[in-house]
Order: sequence, then structure tokens, then C-alpha cells
Amino acid sequence: MEIGAMALTRQVDYVFKQLEEELLHSMAGTVIIQIRNNVVGKYGVRHNPIESKNGRIGQSEQGMSHEQVQAFRQMAVDSIKLKRNWTHGEIMYDFSVRSGTWSASILFESNYNLANMFRYTPKFNQQALRETN
Repeated sequence: MEIGAMALTRQVDYVFKQLEEELLHSMAGTVIIQIRNNVVGKYGVRHNPIESKNGRIGQSEQGMSHEQVQAFRQMAVDSIKLKRNWTHGEIMYDFSVRSGTWSASILFESNYNLANMFRYTPKFNQQALRETN
């Protein structure tokens, strides 16, 4: 079955399964999903900057656990029910882990392209038709 034939909720679930290893132990960032015609076209994770102290990159706190990643995935799937009446756009899930607890916020962005809606069609010239007959 191709991804375009799947419901958007199943596509988002698939995306989060693909990103699971990348999300594990992540402290903060944004999961970005681009949608065109209700089909996921592009997705990824934008990680927040990695901090260094005295020029050295050290081990930070633990980050997301396996259970937290699963809960994050379920929240993302459930959030699709809030998407209304648009087929093109982007969904961004900002997340962070602090002191072992995680939080996330969701941003929906719809995109429209007016250039594709109107195409130039020249007026039919009645005078030119009469002259040719």
C-alpha cells in the first residue's frame, strides 16, 4: 500500500515510528511534517542547539525515554483530529524534556497557492472570427 492511500493519522504514526531512534534521548526540538494533498511529503526533526561548556560538548540530561516517545507519537496522531478543512501545509510539534518530564506544543500551518487557482484564458475575439469567415 502506498503512503498516499493511507489516512493522514496513519501517515503521522508512520513518521513518528521512523523518527523514534532520533527522538530517543533528545532534549528538545521540533518535528516537522509537510503535507500536500493530505499526503506527507517531507518530515524530519530540527534539534535545538547542542550546548557546550568551556568549549566541550558534554553529556546533558537523559532526554526522552522510550515511553515518552510513544506518548509523543500518540499525542501527534490524536492531534490530527484538530486539523480542519485544509489539505496543504505543515505541522510542527515542538518538544522539550526538563527534569524527566516532557512537554510539547502543536502548530498547524495551512498553505494555499493562488497562482494555480486562476489560469489566464484569452477572450475569444468575435470580430476576428467574423473576418475569417
